[in-house]
Amino acid sequence: MNLFDIPLHLARPEALWALAALPLIALLWHWRRRRSSVWRHNVDAHLLPHLLVAGGRSAWGGLLLLLLGWTLAVLALAGPGWRQLPQPLWQAPAPLVVALDLSSRVTATDLPPSRLLQARAKLATLLRERSGGELALLAYADDAYTVAPLTGDRANVALYLDALAPDVMPRDGQRADRAIEAAVLLLQQSGAKGGDILLLTDRADDAARAAAASARAQGFQVSVLGLGTPSGAAYRSSDGQIERAQLEPGSLRALADAGGGHYAAVANDDGDLRALGVLTPRSSAGEGQSRQGEGMAWRDEGFWLLPPLMLLSLWAFRRRGLAAVALLCVLLPLAAPTPVHAAERSLWQRDDQRDQQRIAAGVDAYRRGDFAAAQQQFDGIEGPEAHYNLGNALARQGQYDAAIAAYDDALRQRPGMPDAVANRAAVDAARKRKPPQGGGQQQNQQQNQKNQQNQQSKNQQSPQQQKQDPGKQGDQGQPQTGQGNAQQKNEPGKPDPAEQARADAAQRQRMDEAMQRQQGKADQTPAQRAQANETPQQREQRQAVEAWMRRVPDDPGSLLRAKFQLENERRKREGP
Repeated sequence: MNLFDIPLHLARPEALWALAALPLIALLWHWRRRRSSVWRHNVDAHLLPHLLVAGGRSAWGGLLLLLLGWTLAVLALAGPGWRQLPQPLWQAPAPLVVALDLSSRVTATDLPPSRLLQARAKLATLLRERSGGELALLAYADDAYTVAPLTGDRANVALYLDALAPDVMPRDGQRADRAIEAAVLLLQQSGAKGGDILLLTDRADDAARAAAASARAQGFQVSVLGLGTPSGAAYRSSDGQIERAQLEPGSLRALADAGGGHYAAVANDDGDLRALGVLTPRSSAGEGQSRQGEGMAWRDEGFWLLPPLMLLSLWAFRRRGLAAVALLCVLLPLAAPTPVHAAERSLWQRDDQRDQQRIAAGVDAYRRGDFAAAQQQFDGIEGPEAHYNLGNALARQGQYDAAIAAYDDALRQRPGMPDAVANRAAVDAARKRKPPQGGGQQQNQQQNQKNQQNQQSKNQQSPQQQKQDPGKQGDQGQPQTGQGNAQQKNEPGKPDPAEQARADAAQRQRMDEAMQRQQGKADQTPAQRAQANETPQQREQRQAVEAWMRRVPDDPGSLLRAKFQLENERRKREGP
């Protein structure tokens, strides 16, 4: 392949302007060299050509190295690249603000059963079928109010659909311009560079068209979904008068044209929403549809010029300085302190990163059941989480005292740590249940002494006493002899190995069950843990409050009505 066929791309071509400084660097170097000569201050100028040797190679070598180093630095800064690599791309979907007309005109029945019910059904379809992007819901009449702010949780917006009605609005009216302004404010507060506004109404005036044009100038697109039919239908206004509401498609198309969007009338299917383009959000930049994929990006290969530049910089040192630098590069890895886990040391990692890797390895070993390896990983790491995990690993191995000490270290660093408190209590209880070292031998010795005393008293009893106590005779007869034979088989003072093994297995099982119970408590939410620890009086009070709350009717409409009324009063008092 020809070298000239390789494509060359500069990520920062403006950096090449720094090459224009090369002649200035040469002039400065020459001027400084002339001033630094001691002979020029002590010998007359007409005698210097006869005393000095001109044309030395070493004299110009420094200048050439300086110019070469400057050129390499500028080329590296320009970001040269000759190959492209796949680069993941993501275009964020544009947010959507829906503004619903809740004036009294929305109760007209030209869209059976009513415009309002048709609008609710259309909003439900939009929330269900929209492929992505944030969405907000506004309701407007004489003024606009936020029902739900911009959110990605469309199920939260759907909770208010059935509560949307004209009676939740403080005053009747049809100010679409205020709805558009409120939608623009929501989009600007979210930091979106672009977004869509969708109005659901039956007509628009000049103020609404001016607001749509202003929104378009700010980078937002306004579309309209027409509610109603051109023939219209009667409705009852807020003052009790019977009036007629008709769809005005001409004014709505003008509104959509001013806002740079589209217009569509309500249809029986989702064809109207697809025509408006709100089911598949466009990108926030306003070009194409939002998508995630891969593109090609030039790779900056300027770092390949740094090693020769560093080698050239070594010539700036004197001979002794150059030797010191080389010696330092050789001895630096040897002089570095060796940590406890030397195999895990890396020159490119911080201490906290290495500790995090050890914690992750310890968690994996703990889940595999290798508690000794987990203990080795957790040991020596500072932090409440590390001490807590170390306590768990020690407890699983039966080292209860060391585990409690680890839990105490975790609690000292993070007082009140719930998991550490719970597991410490479980381990402390298991430690108290565990017999002390040598306790089994002492118990067996005491049992042997007791059996021998019983046997001696039995032999000393008279036949009349044995007849009067048949129960004792049955208890101390054949079974007692059997126990004596069993005890004679073992050496005095030593426990039964089988019995000791069963006791240890039972102890381990109780410990595992306690740890599992505490782990289950740790997985609970704070509210569930609070309920588990509450007193009978607190439980009774909580149940009474829950029963009272169930009797309260769930009425989102009254909530919206109160919210809009408070907002209306605030605007009257403080201004919009």
